Amino acid sequence: MTRKLCSLLLAGMLSAGPAVAQTSSSTFDHELYDELLSEHVTARGMVDYDAFARSDDFQTYLDALADVDMARLSTPERLALWINAYNAYTIELINRHEEDESIRNINTTFGLGSGPWKERFADVGGETYTLDEIEHEIIRPRFQEPRIHFALVCAAMGCPPLRQEAYTGPRIDEQLEEQARVFLRRHTDKNRVDVEEGKIYLSSIFDWYREDFPKGRDGLGEYLADFFPPGPERELLKSGDFEIEHTDYDWSLNAQR
Repeated sequence: MTRKLCSLLLAGMLSAGPAVAQTSSSTFDHELYDELLSEHVTARGMVDYDAFARSDDFQTYLDALADVDMARLSTPERLALWINAYNAYTIELINRHEEDESIRNINTTFGLGSGPWKERFADVGGETYTLDEIEHEIIRPRFQEPRIHFALVCAAMGCPPLRQEAYTGPRIDEQLEEQARVFLRRHTDKNRVDVEEGKIYLSSIFDWYREDFPKGRDGLGEYLADFFPPGPERELLKSGDFEIEHTDYDWSLNAQR
């Protein structure tokens, strides 16, 4: 599976998705959301949830997602829109439940309940979805793009960092590529390559979604190596001669407060 989106451009997949104002037959304007992310998310991906809750622009953006005509969007625009919708509605979910510790506390009592990802509240393109449906029934099967796992943010410290800008169709490939490099190389508490030990430490994301990535150590190592510059780390990954250990996933809220 390639990491580029040229195959998506040829596929003409059907789906529906979010944005702020549909400006043409093939694009969607995410400017309001982009400005909010720039103002209220830190470089490390920490979110000022209270600022989003107070923002009329955020509600305007969510309203626009509800009204978008997905059939008019190109495939890269749809992918960008669905990623933005997932991340924006995750912020909305935290705020509507006034949660300040962990997303896993939502819709659960003593470990029982439907949980946060099955709440039907995310309005996109005239339909109402759960976050699970957006991720597992739309984004993953329709786009088959492993890098989305570096872009979808479930409001936890263990997640990849929330980007300080919205995803857009024209830049989606570039943005996903950068997200992969940031998550794999800068967040060493989640992912790192230990050349001396001959071991790679990977986020639990690579365990939970192993079917979305190339199979086996050789395949996975080759895939990951492309995100690293020439050097010992890249050589170890390309060799396939390493052990894999998954790091603990921190479910505490990625809130600035």
